[in-house]
Amino acid sequence: MNKRLIAINLPQFHPFKENDEWWGKGFTEWTNVTKARPRFKGHYQPHLPSDTGFYDLRLPEAREMQANLAKEYGIYGFCYYHYWFNGKQLMERPIKEILESGEPDYPFMLCWANENWNRAWDGSSDKKKVLIEQHYSEEDDREHIRFLCKNVFKDSRYIRVNGRPVFAIYRIGPIPHPDRTIQVMRDEARKYGEELYLCHFESWGEHGASYLKCGLDAAIDFQPHLYHYSVLNNWIRTKWFSLRNRINRGLGLPELGTVFSYKKYIEHEMELGIPEYKRFPCVTPGWDNSPRRVRQAYWALHNSTPELYKKFLTHTLAHFEPYSDGENFVFINAWNEWAEGNHLEPDQKWGRGYLDATKQAIDNI
Repeated sequence: MNKRLIAINLPQFHPFKENDEWWGKGFTEWTNVTKARPRFKGHYQPHLPSDTGFYDLRLPEAREMQANLAKEYGIYGFCYYHYWFNGKQLMERPIKEILESGEPDYPFMLCWANENWNRAWDGSSDKKKVLIEQHYSEEDDREHIRFLCKNVFKDSRYIRVNGRPVFAIYRIGPIPHPDRTIQVMRDEARKYGEELYLCHFESWGEHGASYLKCGLDAAIDFQPHLYHYSVLNNWIRTKWFSLRNRINRGLGLPELGTVFSYKKYIEHEMELGIPEYKRFPCVTPGWDNSPRRVRQAYWALHNSTPELYKKFLTHTLAHFEPYSDGENFVFINAWNEWAEGNHLEPDQKWGRGYLDATKQAIDNI
């Protein structure tokens, strides 16, 4: 197959100083995962790992296990989230040790997760909730790219397009002058002999066509688009939930969740045409962020199965024509977003069902 599947990988599964301070000693993503409980009849929670166990990404064996499992089922590489806040990094240890050790021998790229960190897990700028805030400047853009050129892009495993390292920006919208930031990044990289291939994740209403005019090479679809889907399909219901949850917040009550059929959602997505601008497609095996949002409103795709996911991925692979030999990516969100009900890694309900479905979809093309 002439298409490269990239699974988005969250390096949250290990304790570190800031999480100890913000959430309590020893906190990792597994803390949220294991606390989860069903919110409605038939709600699948908690999602608990099977084959992999509750791994710790400080261990090289855990990182090797992830890579070997992904490789076995036909996934070309990982896209790791990279957290950079004006020179300060968070959750950097797994990537740092992958770079230093040379293991695992598995392709990877980075996505700059440039959201604020806050207690609502939603990237908002509410000053009462923000834990660490993202600030932008030309000086920081240059420092950031210098760091990546010196320490990351030179790695032989780093994913490239025709020799150009692929670097994604999670949210382009909050950057005050994206055209200037993109130009500064390119100029700085050229000092190190690198011609960047820059993308952004298309989500939050940040339409790819308008941002490609700022100098990006491509957009990356970032599934699922639940808020857009909610408004598009049931504006009245969306407004009712918003009103009800404002009342619940005022009364100190838990907020309601917005739940959709996974089957209906993927049918809607598969009916959409391919955009006229350059955008790499993405599929998701599911979504349910209720483990992170005990008293807040949550979003969930209900009744996902490996068979339905295989249908989604098969359709996406069949309809995507690479833009060139190197521009052939299909993204999967995600490899291990356990607290968002969104993972290919085996769980106690489905085992390796989603991995088997991935391999079958690849073999069908």
